[in-house]
Amino acid sequence: MERRGISGLRIRFIKSPTPNTIALLAQRVSPERRERILGKWDAIGLVQGPLADIFAAADIAEKTANVIVEEIRGICPQHMTMIAIFGDTASVETALKKIQEIEA
Repeated sequence: MERRGISGLRIRFIKSPTPNTIALLAQRVSPERRERILGKWDAIGLVQGPLADIFAAADIAEKTANVIVEEIRGICPQHMTMIAIFGDTASVETALKKIQEIEA
């Protein structure tokens, strides 16, 4: 079993996202889950990286804070390379911080 830390992740934090930013992200979420993220959010965390690390980051985020994690599909939907973490500012910051700690 390989047990390396998460590495090479790109992490971005958006505080007080605009409705258009949320709409842009909603367009890249599977249609059956889109309603879940439409609305007003205090913050959004974006995490991009290798597939295995993205799955690990999603699990860490959901276990660490009261957030919703969604796959953000790119041009090639077969390869998930980014997740968005939605929640209140403190919860998203906590989730991103924990992901960064494990990355180190």
